[in-house]
Order: sequence, then C-alpha cells, then structure tokens
Amino acid sequence: MYKAFLVTIAASALATGAVGSAPAVRKEPLDAATLSAIKSKFGRLMELANKHDFKALHGMFWQSPSTLLVAKSAIQSEGNWAGFWGNEAIDQELHDIGSSGPVVLEPDYSKLRVVGLTRDVAESYVPMNITVSYAGQDGTARPFLMIINWLRVGKDWKIASEIILPVPPAPAAKGQALRSGQGYALISPCPNRILP
Repeated sequence: MYKAFLVTIAASALATGAVGSAPAVRKEPLDAATLSAIKSKFGRLMELANKHDFKALHGMFWQSPSTLLVAKSAIQSEGNWAGFWGNEAIDQELHDIGSSGPVVLEPDYSKLRVVGLTRDVAESYVPMNITVSYAGQDGTARPFLMIINWLRVGKDWKIASEIILPVPPAPAAKGQALRSGQGYALISPCPNRILP
C-alpha cells in the first residue's frame, strides 16, 4: 500500500512538473511585412553580388568591427574557409572573390526562409549554386548554403553576418560504382577493400 502511495505521488509530481514546465507558445517577433522586406533585401544582395557592385555591397553590411563574412580563403595559413571580421576585411574579401573571374550566385528562392529571432534580429537561410574561380575553385557551379543574420539599424536591416558553406558531395553507397583513375571500381561491403 505504501509503495502504491509513493508511485502515485511520484507520477503526480512528474505530471505536474511536465505541465508546469511546458514551453509557452511564442509569438513571432516580426510581422509578415517586415519578413517580406528582409526577403527583398536578400534579393537586392544577390543582384549586387552578381553585378560585382562592391560599393553598394559595402552599404548592405552593418558598419562594425563585429560584422562577419565566412567564405573561401585564398591564404593557406587561414585554412580552406575562414572568417573575415569587420568591414575592411569583408570589403577586401568580396573584392578579391569578385575580381577573380565570373561569379554567379543562383539562390533557390523557393527555399528561402526568413525568421525573426527578436524585434531587431532576423535570420535567413537559402541553398544556392555558386559559380566562382576564386582560390583554386574551377568555375563549375557547386551547391552552397547561405545563412545571414540581419540586424535592424534604425529603420533599415543590415547584414551582421553572412556565412557561406559548401555542401559536400553525398558519400557513395556501398556497392555503388566509384570512379577511379583507370575506370570504375566497386566499393566492397568491407570498408577497407576496393574491388577491381
């Protein structure tokens, strides 16, 4: 009887705690018109990037030493991809990339998502293909993800951080053909053995 009483008390406490700690439904901090305006700013960013309009691109970024661009690096000591902090470094990196040859950004607007994080901060996400010949890239369109944090500055929205990430190729499934230097090889179900 005492055990049944303890089980009942424990179950009641757990149930009450679960109900008491359930997260409240959060209201979206930004209205539809604001989210639409940020989507338009993103479209303008793509237009300026494809035109290589470096002066106008500069104006789209928050003017702060804390502004961040994550992109391909041409300097070995920085690694393959690096963070470029502050407007001077971002301006230089965008100029270097844009001056390296044709650069074409093709976002999949059907997958563009903009959400409000606070009344003054929003985030956008979009997959895209980027064609570029910078820092050893061969000018072939490749898939990337672009994630931008937008900051309200006065009545305008500025880019506080822009993160461009390459999408790695999907790994070959076991038993699928894998191109080798002399033709094709099959990947064996044994991970340390490639079949001829």
